[in-house]
Amino acid sequence: MGEEKVKEAAAEVEEEEEEEEVTDLSSSDVCTKYQEASKIVNIALKGLIEMCVPGTKVIDVCNFGTKVIDTEAQKLYTKKVNGQSIERGVAFPVCVSVNEIVCNHSPLPSEELPALKVGDTVKLDLGCHIDGYISVAAHTVVVCETGESAPKDMPQGLSDVAVAAYNTMLVAAHALKAGAKNEEVTAAIERVTQAYGVNPISFVRMHQMKRFVIDGVKEVALKEYEPDADMTQQQEYNDRVPSCEFEKFEVYAIDVALSTGDGRARPGALRTTVFKRNVEVNYRLKMKSSRSLLSEVDRKYPTLPFTTRNFEDERTAKMGVTECVTHGLLIPYPSLHEKPGAHVAHFKCTVLLLPSGTCRISGLELPDYFKTDKTPDEESINVLKELKDEEEKKAKKKANKKKKRMKTKKVGVL
Repeated sequence: MGEEKVKEAAAEVEEEEEEEEVTDLSSSDVCTKYQEASKIVNIALKGLIEMCVPGTKVIDVCNFGTKVIDTEAQKLYTKKVNGQSIERGVAFPVCVSVNEIVCNHSPLPSEELPALKVGDTVKLDLGCHIDGYISVAAHTVVVCETGESAPKDMPQGLSDVAVAAYNTMLVAAHALKAGAKNEEVTAAIERVTQAYGVNPISFVRMHQMKRFVIDGVKEVALKEYEPDADMTQQQEYNDRVPSCEFEKFEVYAIDVALSTGDGRARPGALRTTVFKRNVEVNYRLKMKSSRSLLSEVDRKYPTLPFTTRNFEDERTAKMGVTECVTHGLLIPYPSLHEKPGAHVAHFKCTVLLLPSGTCRISGLELPDYFKTDKTPDEESINVLKELKDEEEKKAKKKANKKKKRMKTKKVGVL
C-alpha cells in the first residue's frame, strides 16, 4: 500500500509539472507574444513620429499613441482561455518629453504644456504587452516645419548626442548576451559615450523584463558607480547596481538616455503622473479618495505602470495619489529634467536572449538627419559594422524571398 501511495504522489507531481505554464522564451508561444507586442510598439512609434509637427499638443500625441496600442492589441488573441480573456494593451504609458525633459512626461488635461514648435527635440517612450509579455521602445525626433522635411540649423550637439545614444543602444544590445555580466555592458556603454563626449543620464537603468514585470531584479547601469559627496547613504545604495549574469531565455529593455549636460537629471516642476503599484506594501489609507484610487489601481493596474490621466475624476486621482505615494503603496516615475540648454536623446529597444543569440525586436532606425563627425572607439566601430552587415544580409534574404514569391505568383497566373 505504501509503495502504491508513493507512486500515486509521484504521478500527481509529474502531472502538475507538465501542466505548469512556461513563461520564458523556451516556449514558442511566449516568443510569438513578445514579437506581436513589439510589432504594435513599432506601429505606434511610427504614428507618434507623424504626430510630432508644429502646433500639436503633447497630450494629443500621448492619447493617440495609447489608442493605437489598445486598438492593435485588441485585434490579437481574441479567443478566451479557460473562459478568461487574454490581457493585452499598454504596458508603459505613452510619454512625450520635450527638449531638456528626459523622460516620463505624460501630462494631465489640466496641466498641458505649450504645443510643439519647430526645432523641439521630442523623446517618445511607450510599451505594449500581450498576455503580460512586454515590449518597450523609445525614440528621439526633431519637430520640422512639415512631416517630411529635415530640421534646419540643428545644433551640432544635438546630432552628436542622438547618434551617440542610438549607437550606444546597438552596442549595449550586442554586449548583453547569455553568459555575459552587467559590468561588461556598462563598460561597453562608457566606451561609446566617452568617444562622443556625452554623458549618460545617471538615473536611467536597463532592466530585465518578465511576464507582467517591467523592471525585474537584474539591472544594467549606464555608467560605473561614482559616489557623490552630496549623496546620502540611501541614495548611494540606490545608485549601486548589484553584479549579475545574463542567462538564455531572458528578456531585457535596452534603455539609453544621454545628454550634452552633466547627466545628473532631477525631478522638475512638472507633476508626476506615471506610477506603479508596489505589491510588497500594504497600508490602511485614511482618505476616501486614496482608498478609491488604490482599489481601482489594484483592479486595473496591479503590476504594470499607469498614468493618472486614465482616471475619470482628475481631482480625486491627484488627491489620492499623494497619500498612496507617502505610504509607499505607489512607486512614482517622476519627469526628469536636465539643465536648460542641454541636449538630450533617448532610445530604447527590447531584446530576447535566444539560443541563436541576442535578437532586437523593437525600436526604429535612427532618423537620417542626425549626422556627426565624431566616431566611437575601434571596438565599437567593429561591433557596429558587424551589426550593419547582419542587417544587410537579412534584408537581402528577405528581398530574395519576396522576389521568389512574386515569381511563383506570376507562374500561377500564367
